[in-house]
Amino acid sequence: MFSLYNSKLWMEDLDRTLASLPILEELAGKRVLITGGAGLVLSPVVDLFFRYNETHDTAIEILAAGRWIEEMQGRFGEYCEKPYFHFVPYDAAKTDNQLTEPADYIIHGASNASPDMIVREPVETMMSNFMGLKALLDYAKESGTKRLLYVSSSEIYGKKEDARPYREGEYGYIDLLSARNSYSVGKRAAETLCVSYQEEYGVESVIVRPGHIYGPTASPQDVRVASAWAYAAARGEDIVMKSEGKQLRSYCHCLDTASAVLTVLLRGEASGAYNISNPDAILTIRDMAELLSKAGGVELRMELPTEAERKGFNPMSNSALESEGLQGLGWKGLFDAPTGCAHTVQILKEAGAGEL
Repeated sequence: MFSLYNSKLWMEDLDRTLASLPILEELAGKRVLITGGAGLVLSPVVDLFFRYNETHDTAIEILAAGRWIEEMQGRFGEYCEKPYFHFVPYDAAKTDNQLTEPADYIIHGASNASPDMIVREPVETMMSNFMGLKALLDYAKESGTKRLLYVSSSEIYGKKEDARPYREGEYGYIDLLSARNSYSVGKRAAETLCVSYQEEYGVESVIVRPGHIYGPTASPQDVRVASAWAYAAARGEDIVMKSEGKQLRSYCHCLDTASAVLTVLLRGEASGAYNISNPDAILTIRDMAELLSKAGGVELRMELPTEAERKGFNPMSNSALESEGLQGLGWKGLFDAPTGCAHTVQILKEAGAGEL
């Protein structure tokens, strides 16, 4: 059975990351509500909480919000039976979520980020980004939550002409009449909603803007290229590129992303937005494909994309991010691109990806 916990290297990487986060002690005895907690970006946050709780007397209470308990059980296994883990029914696309358990902190990462789903369901993509957040901000206002962290996206920056990394506050062009941009426009609106709730109601929030996240926490069904390629490499299959791969991206390993999220949650300035980017992992899509193919010992080859696949392509030719603000909070990435890719493929092999 596929499980990340079968991988010795994954557990070692978790412990290495945990050792770099002494600030987690501030969450001991606190209740943290996490939406999207079974996904690529935030499931490593949950795993870090698990490891913390196993080595400390006072646990971090985890309120894992999602649509299906089966999804949580599939990702976290026996940890779902721990007394500090609580499943909370939640669907970002619905407005009638019954959130009754108080939380000291909220980390909101539930979002439709799959390119094929964005193309098929642009309305649901946009509305869930906005309305799902509004429900949580109302909940935070009513229950006295100390702080909400919103996981936004580098796609809010839009297009730019040069190859310089984006700084917070630099915004490019987004075509408002393209349905593919329902994701980026929805994320932009949600960020403004965060600061508006703080201005009008005093609900404190912080925002993170990840670039392109990769790592073994991706679902086997994830069609985003770095995820699909990592699984292919772990299974010994050739990596197939369907573009020239010239787009420049900020790639960040999932555990570096998790440590960045937790650093901003506890150290970020209220109403502040922080790019999540490892300066040692700014590279093109083709560079990423080459690193993953090398890690898996497989070939890299080209194919023409289908029309449906072409529609789902990220419209940004440059989505590299500057992360001086995040680093100013004391954060430092642990996984450069070669290390992160090598570890990703090895962990997926140890976890049983070849049996999927």
